[in-house]
Amino acid sequence: MQRYVPTCPLVLPTVSCGFPSPAEDTQEAALNLHSYAVANPAATFFVRATGQSMAGAGLLAGDILVVDRSREPHTGNIVVALVDGEFLVKRYVERSGQTLLEPCHPAYPTLRIDNREDVSIWGVVTFALHEYA
Repeated sequence: MQRYVPTCPLVLPTVSCGFPSPAEDTQEAALNLHSYAVANPAATFFVRATGQSMAGAGLLAGDILVVDRSREPHTGNIVVALVDGEFLVKRYVERSGQTLLEPCHPAYPTLRIDNREDVSIWGVVTFALHEYA
Protein backbone atom coordinates (compact mmCIF):
# COMPACT_ATOMS: atom_id res chain seq x y z
CA MET A 1 0.00 0.00 0.00
CA GLN A 2 1.45 3.34 -1.04
CA ARG A 3 1.25 6.10 1.56
CA TYR A 4 0.00 9.54 0.51
CA VAL A 5 2.53 12.25 1.31
CA PRO A 6 1.18 15.78 0.91
CA THR A 7 3.25 18.37 -0.88
CA CYS A 8 2.99 22.13 -1.16
CA PRO A 9 4.16 24.27 -4.05
CA LEU A 10 7.58 25.87 -3.75
CA VAL A 11 6.63 29.08 -5.50
CA LEU A 12 9.86 31.06 -5.69
CA PRO A 13 13.42 29.74 -5.53
CA THR A 14 14.34 32.46 -3.02
CA VAL A 15 12.80 35.47 -1.30
CA SER A 16 14.97 38.44 -0.38
CA CYS A 17 15.12 39.42 3.29
CA GLY A 18 16.94 42.60 2.30
CA PHE A 19 16.15 44.75 -0.71
CA PRO A 20 13.22 43.92 -3.02
CA SER A 21 13.95 41.77 -6.03
CA PRO A 22 11.85 41.28 -9.15
CA ALA A 23 9.02 38.79 -8.62
CA GLU A 24 8.99 35.57 -10.58
CA ASP A 25 5.67 34.14 -11.71
CA THR A 26 6.80 30.55 -11.92
CA GLN A 27 6.42 27.66 -9.55
CA GLU A 28 9.74 25.87 -9.09
CA ALA A 29 8.58 22.51 -7.76
CA ALA A 30 6.47 20.71 -5.22
CA LEU A 31 7.96 20.63 -1.75
CA ASN A 32 7.43 17.71 0.60
CA LEU A 33 8.45 19.13 3.96
CA HIS A 34 9.05 15.68 5.44
CA SER A 35 11.44 14.59 2.71
CA TYR A 36 13.17 18.00 2.85
CA ALA A 37 13.71 18.02 6.63
CA VAL A 38 14.15 14.32 7.40
CA ALA A 39 17.36 12.74 6.08
CA ASN A 40 17.07 9.48 8.01
CA PRO A 41 13.42 8.65 8.83
CA ALA A 42 14.26 5.60 10.98
CA ALA A 43 16.41 7.76 13.28
CA THR A 44 14.40 11.00 13.28
CA PHE A 45 11.83 12.27 15.74
CA PHE A 46 10.00 15.54 16.36
CA VAL A 47 9.75 17.30 19.70
CA ARG A 48 8.11 20.54 20.86
CA ALA A 49 10.42 23.04 22.59
CA THR A 50 9.53 24.71 25.88
CA GLY A 51 11.29 27.40 27.89
CA GLN A 52 13.58 30.24 26.85
CA SER A 53 17.12 28.87 27.24
CA MET A 54 17.66 28.65 23.46
CA ALA A 55 16.02 31.94 22.46
CA GLY A 56 19.40 33.34 21.42
CA ALA A 57 19.60 30.59 18.78
CA GLY A 58 16.11 31.41 17.51
CA LEU A 59 14.44 28.41 19.19
CA LEU A 60 11.34 29.50 21.07
CA ALA A 61 8.74 27.80 23.24
CA GLY A 62 6.27 25.98 21.02
CA ASP A 63 8.68 25.40 18.13
CA ILE A 64 8.74 21.91 16.61
CA LEU A 65 12.30 20.55 16.45
CA VAL A 66 13.43 17.90 13.98
CA VAL A 67 16.00 15.70 15.73
CA ASP A 68 18.25 13.17 13.97
CA ARG A 69 19.56 10.44 16.29
CA SER A 70 21.96 9.12 13.63
CA ARG A 71 24.07 12.29 13.56
CA GLU A 72 27.13 12.50 15.78
CA PRO A 73 27.18 15.80 17.70
CA HIS A 74 29.97 18.26 16.92
CA THR A 75 30.88 21.55 18.56
CA GLY A 76 28.25 24.14 17.73
CA ASN A 77 25.42 21.67 17.05
CA ILE A 78 22.18 22.07 18.95
CA VAL A 79 21.28 18.76 20.58
CA VAL A 80 18.55 17.11 22.59
CA ALA A 81 20.10 15.57 25.70
CA LEU A 82 18.76 13.54 28.58
CA VAL A 83 20.26 14.95 31.81
CA ASP A 84 19.24 13.60 35.22
CA GLY A 85 16.09 12.14 33.64
CA GLU A 86 15.08 15.45 32.04
CA PHE A 87 15.20 16.27 28.33
CA LEU A 88 17.02 19.50 27.45
CA VAL A 89 17.87 21.36 24.26
CA LYS A 90 21.31 22.97 24.37
CA ARG A 91 24.32 23.78 22.20
CA TYR A 92 26.94 21.00 22.29
CA VAL A 93 30.47 22.35 22.82
CA GLU A 94 33.87 20.68 23.23
CA ARG A 95 36.36 23.21 24.60
CA SER A 96 39.64 22.88 26.50
CA GLY A 97 39.13 19.15 27.02
CA GLN A 98 35.63 19.65 28.42
CA THR A 99 32.25 18.70 26.98
CA LEU A 100 29.56 21.27 27.69
CA LEU A 101 25.87 21.84 27.05
CA GLU A 102 25.48 25.59 26.67
CA PRO A 103 22.25 27.58 26.68
CA CYS A 104 21.74 30.50 24.31
CA HIS A 105 20.34 32.77 26.99
CA PRO A 106 22.40 34.40 29.79
CA ALA A 107 19.90 33.51 32.53
CA TYR A 108 20.61 29.77 32.21
CA PRO A 109 23.72 27.86 33.36
CA THR A 110 26.17 25.91 31.23
CA LEU A 111 26.29 22.21 32.10
CA ARG A 112 29.57 20.31 32.10
CA ILE A 113 28.80 16.74 31.06
CA ASP A 114 32.22 15.04 31.04
CA ASN A 115 32.17 11.57 32.62
CA ARG A 116 28.60 11.93 33.89
CA GLU A 117 26.62 8.72 33.81
CA ASP A 118 23.29 10.57 33.94
CA VAL A 119 23.74 12.24 30.51
CA SER A 120 23.04 10.94 27.03
CA ILE A 121 22.82 12.83 23.76
CA TRP A 122 19.58 11.80 22.01
CA GLY A 123 20.22 13.55 18.73
CA VAL A 124 21.18 16.63 16.76
CA VAL A 125 18.54 19.25 15.96
CA THR A 126 18.52 19.66 12.18
CA PHE A 127 15.49 21.91 11.62
CA ALA A 128 13.03 23.97 13.66
CA LEU A 129 9.49 24.91 12.67
CA HIS A 130 8.44 28.22 14.12
CA GLU A 131 4.93 29.64 13.80
CA TYR A 132 4.62 33.33 13.06
CA ALA A 133 1.23 34.65 14.03
